[in-house]
Amino acid sequence: MKSFMALLKRDLVLAWRQGGGVGTAVGFFLTVIVLLPLGIGPDQSLLQRIAPGGLWIALLLSVLLSADRIYQADYDDGSLEVLTMGAMPLEIVAAVKSLSHWLTSGLPLAIIAPLLGFLLNLDTSLVFPIMGAMMLGSIGLSFLASLGAAVTVGLRRGGLLVSLLVLPLYVPVMIFGISASSGGLSGPDVSSAAMGILSGITLVILVVAPFGSGAALRTYMR
Repeated sequence: MKSFMALLKRDLVLAWRQGGGVGTAVGFFLTVIVLLPLGIGPDQSLLQRIAPGGLWIALLLSVLLSADRIYQADYDDGSLEVLTMGAMPLEIVAAVKSLSHWLTSGLPLAIIAPLLGFLLNLDTSLVFPIMGAMMLGSIGLSFLASLGAAVTVGLRRGGLLVSLLVLPLYVPVMIFGISASSGGLSGPDVSSAAMGILSGITLVILVVAPFGSGAALRTYMR
């Protein structure tokens, strides 16, 4: 547990000091939300209907934008090789990296998303449902991003390959995330069922993704 917390603290400190991944994700998210009304037009009712979906798409793309940085810095300076030879299993290392990515990218975006949603004329009753669904779904997105980053670590243009590998896996999270974000507008039964399915999907990802990431890292670093 000490090794887990030490590695997590190290990654968080490095992420906040460098600032590139966090700033890029937040900046891209803000850019998408600001430009979307300009592309859609001034129809307030239309913007209100597409606001949850627009926020989720912006979240998905922003998380994906910083995915290739999850292991890249450690690979470049040799830290990943040291971690490979250490006592901590690579599955735990992958889980720490995924959690760090969520804390520095996914979680901040999930918190500010409803506030920026007012630029899309978001219904005020959806603020807390969207925040809750995004906080739950974004951790699954980060763990899937870690899986894609582990498969492509060390490859040139790895960011493009991560997108191709991970985007199909993001679809179920986004579908049920949008449904769970609708609050009671689509019916309380639909919203609660979607939140339950989203929770189940996220739990499966949290269990499976670290093993896949660890196996990919172990294969590549041999």
